[in-house]
Parts: sequence; C-alpha cells; structure tokens
Amino acid sequence: MQLNPTHDVTRKSWLASANKPGCDFPIQNLPFAVFRRAGSNEAFRGGVAIGDQIVDLGALSRTTLLDGLAAQATSACAQPALNDFFAMGPAAWRALRHDLFALLESTPKSSATDVLRDCLVPLAAAEFTVPARIGDYTDFYTSIHHALNVGRLFRPEDPLTPNFQWVPTAYHGRVSSIGVSGQKVRRPMGQSMSPGEAAPVYGACARLDYEIELGLFIGQGNAQGEQIAVDDAEAHVFGICMLNDWSARDIQFWEMAPLGPFLGKNFATTISPWIVTMEALEPYRQEWHRAADEPQPLAYLESKHVRTDGALDIQLEVWLETAQHRARGDHAERLSRTSFKHQYWAVAQMVAHHTVGGCNLQPGDLLGTGTISGPTDIEAGAIIELARAGRTPLKLINGEERSFLADGDAVIFKGWCEKPGHARIGFGENRGEVHPALNAQ
Repeated sequence: MQLNPTHDVTRKSWLASANKPGCDFPIQNLPFAVFRRAGSNEAFRGGVAIGDQIVDLGALSRTTLLDGLAAQATSACAQPALNDFFAMGPAAWRALRHDLFALLESTPKSSATDVLRDCLVPLAAAEFTVPARIGDYTDFYTSIHHALNVGRLFRPEDPLTPNFQWVPTAYHGRVSSIGVSGQKVRRPMGQSMSPGEAAPVYGACARLDYEIELGLFIGQGNAQGEQIAVDDAEAHVFGICMLNDWSARDIQFWEMAPLGPFLGKNFATTISPWIVTMEALEPYRQEWHRAADEPQPLAYLESKHVRTDGALDIQLEVWLETAQHRARGDHAERLSRTSFKHQYWAVAQMVAHHTVGGCNLQPGDLLGTGTISGPTDIEAGAIIELARAGRTPLKLINGEERSFLADGDAVIFKGWCEKPGHARIGFGENRGEVHPALNAQ
C-alpha cells in the first residue's frame, strides 16, 4: 500500500470538529463501526466517524451520492454487521473510504454537502454493538516483554518457553462473551490453588486483571487447506480495534496445564467500537526488527516487507477509574503507556501462521495480538506486571492501592498514532467496568 491523498495532513473537512487539534477522527482516519441512536429501537447499521459525528451508512445508501463499487460497499455497510463489506476485499474498502473522503473534504457549498449533512448522527447520541458476526476468535501471545515480565515472576531462571522466539503462539477464545466498549464485566467464579495448599478452592476470582491488546478484523478469508502467504497476509486484514483480554489470574494459573486458557479467559473480552483501517495506518509503519543473536523467523514467516515496514507505531495507554474516583468526581489515573511497535511478531506473521496448517479464516474473524508491553516498567500491559503479581501494590494518587482489580473499577484504553507531518489517527476509547460476582455459592 502506498501513501495517497487521503493521508495528506493539509486536507481538511467542511465539518469543523474534524479539524480540531487532538481530534481522534480527522478526515484522514474515517474508521468504521456499527451503531444506532442511543435508546432507540432502530436497526444497527454501519457508520464512519468524522469529527464529533457519524456518517450513517444506512442513510447514505439511500441517496445517490455514491455509485459503482463505493455504492455497493455502502449497501453492504447498511446491514447490522460488516461481514459482507469485509468480504468484498481491499478494492471495495478503498473505494468507499476514498469517496467518503472526497464528500467530506472542504469544498464550496454544494447540494452533495447538504445531502451528506442529513446523514450525520452525533457521536454523543449513538450506542454501539460488536461490529461483525465474529465466527472465531484467536488470541495470540506475541509480546516478548510481557512474556519476560510474567515469566520472571514465576520462573526467574527460565522465563521464556522454548517456542516463544520461533512461533507466534495463540489459543482459541470464546466468541459469545465478546462485548463492545462499555461492557459490564462480572467477576468470574472458578477453582484456584493457593501456594502451599493441598487442594483447590472454589470461589470468586481474587486476582482479576486486564490485558491491553489490539484486535485484528479479518476481511477476506482463505479456503480450507490453503495458506495465506506472509507477503499477502495484510491484504486479508480489514482493520484494527483495541481489545481488553480480561484475565482471572488465580483461575488461569491453576487450569493452564495441560491445555491452556479456559475459565480464566472466557468470561469477557471487550473491544472498542471503532475499526481503524489498515490504509489509514499506513503512515505509521516502521521497520520490524529481530536482533541478530536471536532466532530468526522460519522461511514461511520471513518477509522483506515485514522487515522494512511490518511494525506499526500505535500508541496505547491504560487508565484506571475506581469507584472512589467516580464518587469524588476525580479523573481516572493513567497506569501505563506503550506502543505496538515493540511486538515480537508482526500482524502479517500472525495471519500467515494461523493459516499455515490449512485453517480457513473467514470475514469477521477476530485475532487478538496478545498483551502489548514495552521494554520499560511503565510500558507494562497488565496489572500483574505493574504490581509484580500483587507483591508490590500500585499506589494511586487518591491514596488507594491495587494489587489486582477491585469491584467498581473501570479500565479504560486509549489508542492513537501521531507524528510530525501526518494527521493524528485515533482509536477512540475502550472501557469496561468490573461488577461483583453474581453467585458465590
């Protein structure tokens, strides 16, 4: 993919809110979601964010502003899920995004502008749902900094598993418990084994955690038995959202052997509503690096394209809003900040490896990147790293402490890309709130 006029930072929109400094959704972004007016009985349908508004793609599909492939793509987006649009492929994705860019760009007042203005819905008046029918959800484990941080807490002499530097490992998660930002997360019940005890106990999770990740929505899939080559892999990814892989650490660590995550992960996953297209992220590519003294990717994961620009500099922050914060009217407190550029395995390598055995990905499938941590302490992507498995509780500015999450805590993720000479591309917000266990019997 090459830079094109939709990446030009000098281009502005006739919608003034899209041109404000720090705006998540300038004309250079145009991310996709599925929404309706809050509190209404309207059907959910696709929308595109611009400034403080949403372009209602259902309403737009009933106009004559677009034609050809862009019009067909708009009709696909008017449905309650974006799967059919994803399946149309990169040419349709670009056609719609570029034609929307042209309609939204500053131009002399025209009848087209008036028609499009009638298709706008204020962001503040919308509610969102999961943007696709997610057939399958795979969560990777691809941050070496996260793996080392956690491994050193429990296996200081041998923190990395033997396969980590050779293969992008993953597990298959639970689709039914995926929710959109604003999700109320019920503290899960399960078994756990305390150190030194002879038998496990059943009860509410005492070590509830978050994991800041990105979610990759698959566009076009592949036929069963066929592989997606690493150089073709990104063409199968429509875009990226933020993802919170909630984790019940005490339950997780007891059940992990021999088959991996189960109840410790399946109770909730929260994604942000907005999917930022791969095209919008193009200016933020960086060289993907693997140190010469470390294992190098096997041939099917090796790529000149990945080496030259396979990393994405997506800035990510974790904020914590406790019940006390809300009661006092205080702001949330930032716990950490990192970048996706540190990830040990690139997006293309995750997709290629997922299919190397013949697994058929489908439009709307979701891949989690795994926890995103950086090389410094403040870049940790989970509270288990920041509080060292509860051994050094976090001291909040308001005097509270956290070893793990408490009931009433809201975890907020923020994400964006930013650098001189290019527009700020925002991901919006991903928020989830912890509620007490429903039944402790």
